[in-house]
Amino acid sequence: METITRKRKLRSFQPLWETTRKIQVAVQPRIPANVVDVLIVGAGIGGALMALSLAKRNMTILVVDRRQPVQGSTLASTAMIQHEIDMPLHRLTAMLGQTKARRAWQRSAKAVETLTSLVDNLGIDCHLERKYSLYLAGNAYGARALATEAEAREKAGISAVFFNAAQLREKFGLERTAAIASAISASANPAQLTAGLWRKAQADGVAIVGDTEITDVRSFDDWNAVATSKGEIIQARHVVFCTGYEFLDVAANQEHRIFSTWALATRPHHPRPRWLKDYVLWEGSDPYLYFRSTADGRLMVGGEDEESPTAFQDPIKLKSKSKTLRAKLSALLKIPIAEPAYQWAAAFGVTADGLPIIGPVPGLNNVYAVMGYGGNGITYSQIAAEIVSSAILGHQDPDSELFAFR
Repeated sequence: METITRKRKLRSFQPLWETTRKIQVAVQPRIPANVVDVLIVGAGIGGALMALSLAKRNMTILVVDRRQPVQGSTLASTAMIQHEIDMPLHRLTAMLGQTKARRAWQRSAKAVETLTSLVDNLGIDCHLERKYSLYLAGNAYGARALATEAEAREKAGISAVFFNAAQLREKFGLERTAAIASAISASANPAQLTAGLWRKAQADGVAIVGDTEITDVRSFDDWNAVATSKGEIIQARHVVFCTGYEFLDVAANQEHRIFSTWALATRPHHPRPRWLKDYVLWEGSDPYLYFRSTADGRLMVGGEDEESPTAFQDPIKLKSKSKTLRAKLSALLKIPIAEPAYQWAAAFGVTADGLPIIGPVPGLNNVYAVMGYGGNGITYSQIAAEIVSSAILGHQDPDSELFAFR
């Protein structure tokens, strides 16, 4: 059957989060109403935050997904919830100009703070922990680039502490030429986070239906007729595609590319530096390494990205990538890394400037989409929820043009 989003296998093998408790979300067996104010397509973290941002607004909200809730790329996330985006601020400034680049980074920092406060206020049990981040010099961005980056962040009002090689060695025992530390990051169990958000949305009247494909959308004046794989027609005033890397064909463009990434997690209580429980780390390399510790003391590491929409499905490549990730982490932390308890791979979408694509879909009325999350899926999902909900509620977000289709 034809669909209007590119159906992908989003992850391979067994992510750690797949085996954790409290990640099931009850769904309705069939579409409860064929006329709704808002139809959200996608029941991952993006859809959950979008639904919550619109709940309690005296609107009928329906969510559909071709899978069950939480079963897409959300399970593959390492849940390093960072304000730092893939494109360094000083590089983004060269691409977009100082004003826009600063606003993008400031908005990302604000989104992390908003999300952590939201989870705290809702009382969602997902092992959310506020973290410092440490950005290490690497083969793509060395000490000089990181010094420039730290200065750019400070001028933008984003706290950044620069460490030279000696300071980094003394404080962390790491052998790199430089690093930047900041205090606006977090980590969580992304499956429990997403499931918890959906339960709150359901309590606010949001309906969720799984195993339902969207096959067509047609705009008629202020309404949209949406066809499903089961033969239903849904009449929706607004439609929001929160489908992650299964992006809309009508919105596909060369600015949006699909990469493969790999990750692993050790058993609990793995030996690790004491300071690591408070930090998430990544490096200015290509390909870059990113890693953190979990609440139960696992080491979780990912990276070795490749520009390929299918490489992550290869079991032989998973084995070699896992070996490389362990070797790199072992060399950096100067400790042996045990055989992984879990290892997995996934696809993710990137854009040339590292910013997501959020906003109205060209050629359709009141239809919105979010694409190009890069390494910031959870952070960008929060930004998308804020921007799109503002548009649906009748006012423009001041940063909407930063992330518009381009």
